[in-house]
Amino acid sequence: MHLNRHKKAVFFDVDDTLYDHLTPFRRAVKEIAHPPEHFPYEAAYHRMRYYSDMLSLELGGAGSDEYESAVEDMRRRRFQLTLLEFGIDLSPEQAKHMQAVYIGCQYDIDMFEGARELIQQLAEDGHIVGLITNGPLEHQMNKIAAMKLGDMIPEDRLFVSGAVGWDKPDTRIFAHVNKATGTSPEHSFYIGDSWRNDVIGALGAGWNVIWFNHRGTQPESDHTPHFTAASYEELGQILKAQL
Repeated sequence: MHLNRHKKAVFFDVDDTLYDHLTPFRRAVKEIAHPPEHFPYEAAYHRMRYYSDMLSLELGGAGSDEYESAVEDMRRRRFQLTLLEFGIDLSPEQAKHMQAVYIGCQYDIDMFEGARELIQQLAEDGHIVGLITNGPLEHQMNKIAAMKLGDMIPEDRLFVSGAVGWDKPDTRIFAHVNKATGTSPEHSFYIGDSWRNDVIGALGAGWNVIWFNHRGTQPESDHTPHFTAASYEELGQILKAQL
């Protein structure tokens, strides 16, 4: 494994980094809540991600026993808390149905334009390529399977917090990835959309961070990612220059 320490490694987040995570959210909200025509889906989606992170943290993360037993309630609550901010008061039953619709279309995935091609190119160029994602193992692996990435990313480079035991932004998940792949932080790049989980987490672990800010959001703290990209074309240009 020590032979990899000087090789460049590129790891990607999954949700809203490899594919548009807003699509299943919009579909679920439309079908169950029937919001007004000009409902701000993107703003609501950001709040849903916030509540997902906060509620997961309260439960101790995806690898904890508490998380496994309470995850369904947490998933319903995030929809209720989110939509309440936008004037929609969901009943527990509506929230349950919304979660079911949301999960039901999670595996109908269209990757962002250029994402598959970039991963393919990185793999062909001999770089270590993998994924680091928060969530329960089976749920996240089903998404990865739906994207058909197995021919480009070996299974031992797929790291899911529910199996590893630490959630991003805990720096231990990034340290675990370095140890498991024989890579070093200074030669590792992490690409993700979440400021709290991806930018802060990977910076804390000493990795090179590319913030995939395709939604044009504002930084949430004084942390500074090494690079910012809004498209896979920009990501490709940055990685070409750095690798």
